Amino acid sequence: MAQDVASGGLVVGVDGSAAALAALRWSAAKARLLHTHVLAVHAWLPSGYLRAPYARVLERPTPDQDRARAAATLEENVAQLLRTHPDADVVSLLREGPAAAVLLRHAQDALFLALGRKPRTDVTQPALGPVARACVRLAACPVVTVPEPPPGAEESGLPWLRDDWAGSLERA
Repeated sequence: MAQDVASGGLVVGVDGSAAALAALRWSAAKARLLHTHVLAVHAWLPSGYLRAPYARVLERPTPDQDRARAAATLEENVAQLLRTHPDADVVSLLREGPAAAVLLRHAQDALFLALGRKPRTDVTQPALGPVARACVRLAACPVVTVPEPPPGAEESGLPWLRDDWAGSLERA
């Protein structure tokens, strides 16, 4: 797990969502096939900047609390990945800054950037969120969006997340 985070690999945006976890699992399976590592990136911003200046000070988390919450989110997603893919070669990276900018910076030399995609519930809205749209538009590498599994689906319920599917590619 001690790869140089600046070189190659597969970069995955992690935000604590089921869709991000699906992207992380998909990328771990692909990394095994490609003999590379996964760089799980979580970007965070101090939430105090997003609050109204007249909000009660006691209700504003400190930047240290925001950073700790972000670190816990990243750690939990990586732990969930390792429960189903214990041999995954994954490096965690926590960075302060806007999500799209952080992901694009770390994906410059990546084989691809993987992002989770939430189900589209309103056809009048864009299929991708603002971070994914910025990454698709500006990334120097291919961007893959992995759909969130449907409610009630088993953890590896998507065909490309099942270990037997990845194994069949290795045998081919």
